Amino acid sequence: MCTRKQLEEKQISLYVIVLVIAAGFGIFVPDLAGRLDVTISLVIAILMYSMFSQIPFASLKKSFGNRRFSGALLTVNFIAVPIVVWLLSMLLPEYPPLLLGVYLVLLTPCIDYVIVFTSLGRGNEKLLLMATPILFVTQMLLLPLYLWLFMGRKAVGIVEVAPFLEAFFGLIVIPLGLGIAVQLYAKKAAIVDKILYSSAWLPVPFMALTLFVVVASQIGKLSAYIDLIIKVIPIYIAFMIIMPIISRFIAKRFNLDIQSGRALIFSGATRNSLVVLPLALALPDGVSTLVAAIIVTQTVVELIGSLIYIRLIPNILLPDRTT
Repeated sequence: MCTRKQLEEKQISLYVIVLVIAAGFGIFVPDLAGRLDVTISLVIAILMYSMFSQIPFASLKKSFGNRRFSGALLTVNFIAVPIVVWLLSMLLPEYPPLLLGVYLVLLTPCIDYVIVFTSLGRGNEKLLLMATPILFVTQMLLLPLYLWLFMGRKAVGIVEVAPFLEAFFGLIVIPLGLGIAVQLYAKKAAIVDKILYSSAWLPVPFMALTLFVVVASQIGKLSAYIDLIIKVIPIYIAFMIIMPIISRFIAKRFNLDIQSGRALIFSGATRNSLVVLPLALALPDGVSTLVAAIIVTQTVVELIGSLIYIRLIPNILLPDRTT
């Protein structure tokens, strides 16, 4: 019988296997795979709820307890990252849908599986877990600002307000509200506490399921965009090389201990692809397929990079001090 911890530790391998199977299914059985797109919203909604229910929103005040780490975390994710993303985006074609996809995924720090990556990389995952409410709230507030600064009216020309807001409320706000409600009532009712406990099992299988239905249903539509998708891969790789170096420098400037520094590095380099995916899918037809593909491509690059991170960061980039 697999424990939840074992499932979480094996999730990277699981996602890679699912992506390969989904791609094969979408290519060789395109008609059947294409019908899966009607399930995407439901699967993502359940995934969002499962993720939000595990974020310790009730301890939001405690998130600011370690001010040095909180300051370093905000500096990395909301000052350093936007500068790096803006500079890297200058290497891309001036095509608004392409840039929108890159900005959506790279400007939003991860709040879910980064915790597991940090643990595997011998970082302080508990400290990062406590900081997830700060990361989520701040990115939701600042993402529209960054999109306006980087794209201005070009973003307005792509985004249709009504479906975009519908996706935001239906796939982010409502699951977020349910997740917070379950946390608040878990201590008052035994059945709600059981629901909260059971919800902790959902993120890994539902992320795998989300990757499957999105990739399988959309891969057949990507032939027209393959040239653009290929162009973002070097940008994602460059981001994963640059951000650990910058994060390590900032960790030293804030005088963080080794484990906290590793947590900062993982946070700075790991992005929030599946939280912004619903927003991508709410875009107009044609544009939504490209933007979603750009976001999922980042996930694939990141999963491969994370296998390197969990060995490189604790052994070379920020090793234990020897006496």
